[in-house]
Amino acid sequence: MSQSAVKQVAFIGLGVMGYPMAGHLAAKGYQVTVFNRTQEKADQWMKQHGGKSAPTPAEAAAGAQAVFACVGNDDDVREITIGSDGAFHGMSDNAIFIDHTTASAEVARELYDAAATRGLGFLDAPVSGGQAGAENGVLTVMVGGDQAVFDRVSAAIDSFARKLELMGPVGNGQLTKMVNQIAIACLVQGLSEAVNFAERAKLDVNQVLDVISKGAAQSWQMENRGTTMHEDKFDFGFAVDWMRKDLGLCIAEANRNGALLPVSALVDQFYSEVQSMGGGRWDTSSLIRRLRRS
Repeated sequence: MSQSAVKQVAFIGLGVMGYPMAGHLAAKGYQVTVFNRTQEKADQWMKQHGGKSAPTPAEAAAGAQAVFACVGNDDDVREITIGSDGAFHGMSDNAIFIDHTTASAEVARELYDAAATRGLGFLDAPVSGGQAGAENGVLTVMVGGDQAVFDRVSAAIDSFARKLELMGPVGNGQLTKMVNQIAIACLVQGLSEAVNFAERAKLDVNQVLDVISKGAAQSWQMENRGTTMHEDKFDFGFAVDWMRKDLGLCIAEANRNGALLPVSALVDQFYSEVQSMGGGRWDTSSLIRRLRRS
């Protein structure tokens, strides 16, 4: 199967990320069959983008040359691949499964082996860029897997990517995403402290952010979350519950490889405090709220 031969695809999981990602595939001319546990969401997607839906992952995957997925966690990925109605049971020989879920490197390697025994390709391909990146088709996609498999589906993945990179063998996509989440979590805590400090110093916070964002303190988080932090707005973006799940993966992997994550572990506990405040679905920038309690 060449790159140009990939026309019929499936997408499993139409959450805040998967819904627009599948939409970009349809907009690029791919024939898309979707599966979502809530049929109403699949119906909504078809009304907006066309395509078809199927009642199980296996039926969605039948005849697809590439099957994309973006679900919740390791167990969800296992269920939609090797579960009783999983996609692996419906995929044709030589088809490729691309998992965009942020999951463990261990489950990626497990499913790579399971796919290989069935004559299937497998890539772990977590993404960064959040809901806005998915909607605008400018995600960063970090991929683990075989070069030949990657080459066959890279054009399709490019439908919703600004940056697409093969990071090495299977599992390396997930490990790279862990690096990403470690950096973000620690940075958001620093930005929270900075904004809180500026507020208590009676500075014009928006002016401060504008000035320092032109220097060495600049970051995506500062540009996109600094002002909303100051305005105490958190009903959007990447949820605290999801970040805690991701940090759990990071800490578990660090325990295996010997890396020290003292600040990440501390920020993880700070996020648990935000959850106890009722903020499980607030954006991760809500870390500042625990500072405002003091």
